[in-house]
Amino acid sequence: MTTQLDAWAALLIGLLGAGHCIAMCGGVAAAFSMAIPAEQRRWQGLYLLSYNAGRILSYSLAGALVGGVFASLADISLGKQALVFMRLLTGVMMILLGLYLARWWFFLLHLEKLGSGLWRHLKPLAGRFVPFRHPLAALPFGMIWGWLPCGLVYSALTWSAVSGGALEGARVMALFGLGTLPTLLALGGLAGQLRHWLNHPMFRQVSGILLIFYGLFTIYQVLPVGY
Repeated sequence: MTTQLDAWAALLIGLLGAGHCIAMCGGVAAAFSMAIPAEQRRWQGLYLLSYNAGRILSYSLAGALVGGVFASLADISLGKQALVFMRLLTGVMMILLGLYLARWWFFLLHLEKLGSGLWRHLKPLAGRFVPFRHPLAALPFGMIWGWLPCGLVYSALTWSAVSGGALEGARVMALFGLGTLPTLLALGGLAGQLRHWLNHPMFRQVSGILLIFYGLFTIYQVLPVGY
């Protein structure tokens, strides 16, 4: 079963990954704003909530898929070893994410290229929903953009892999999505000052250090010395 610590870890990744969200989703935010008809800009908040609901739903579906697959593998003798390996991988991913957020090492960018093939097929689908005719049209738009190749999402998915099941995996990714919500709302124009604060070098470095320590703690728990 998913531990509360794993669930909070996913939320932490979403909250502290603000700098990465701003770098990755700035263009998405601009395209999203342009897709809202001028006469409906007063309903921008509803469009943003609809878009983010779709995005978080996609994260949850991905978490359910990954969590379910690895839970099935755990029933096999070798699967238990695979879960130990995945737990180690979650720690490594946290460290890589922390290094990226602090802007000390950008290896995580190479991992994002892994999903570029799938994204080339999904991206054109998003264009079918713009310009938006009503707030609900932003929901499927957000679901498609939820599959954007992102090292931050990949890091959170490793927690889903060791969550223990599909439902637990979905919960982990839903919490991750909620953690990213303040940043994405800020990118959408609802809180310009918040956006400035989230991208501040000090915030990025403190976030990076916290994630690095959490990653080291995760690895420590898995190694024999942690028992």
